[in-house]
Amino acid sequence: MKLLAVCLGRPEKLPGKSFKTGIYKSAVNAAVMLDSLGLVGDAVCNTKHHGGEDQAILLEGSLTLDWWAAELGRDFPPGTFGENLTVEGLDNRDVAAGDRFHIGEVVLEASCARSPCNTLAVKMGDPKFLKTYTKAGRPGIYCRVVKPGMVSPSDPVRHELYADERVMIAEMLAAVGKALSDAERARFLAAPIGRRWRPTFET
Repeated sequence: MKLLAVCLGRPEKLPGKSFKTGIYKSAVNAAVMLDSLGLVGDAVCNTKHHGGEDQAILLEGSLTLDWWAAELGRDFPPGTFGENLTVEGLDNRDVAAGDRFHIGEVVLEASCARSPCNTLAVKMGDPKFLKTYTKAGRPGIYCRVVKPGMVSPSDPVRHELYADERVMIAEMLAAVGKALSDAERARFLAAPIGRRWRPTFET
């Protein structure tokens, strides 16, 4: 595997909205510093729901983006979903909380699923896209930064599987709003999932 794209965004207004968002991202052909809060220079406007140490990086697999392109009949250039990194040969469905991505000197750890929001629906130009995204079962992967450093397009990527019982990132999104058994709840909470997601499975 290798890193196909590194994407940064600037604060921009959504069409018809007064607030700004950092979802509009585009690839850069240069090395970028990645610290504990993500790519240096990337915009995070809504810090209540985005960013922070558990959601420092949004990662997409190229196989998932290829699937979306075929499903919707349109191109998905890097940054379309507001992702920071695109990994060649990765299917988002194969990633669990606690999985690690070694990118050169950098180490990322998958923490939680990307939950679709109205900003994404506006960005995609489809008010029904939240349902489409959830039904697809291929959510983007939020990661925490275990080891910071520089990342560049074409850097080699190694996917290290979490050693204990795996809770798949796609499982997390699929479980939202559903009644979980005590065993299922315990399994989810035993995994190193992000802090914003833990209350979803605690009650």
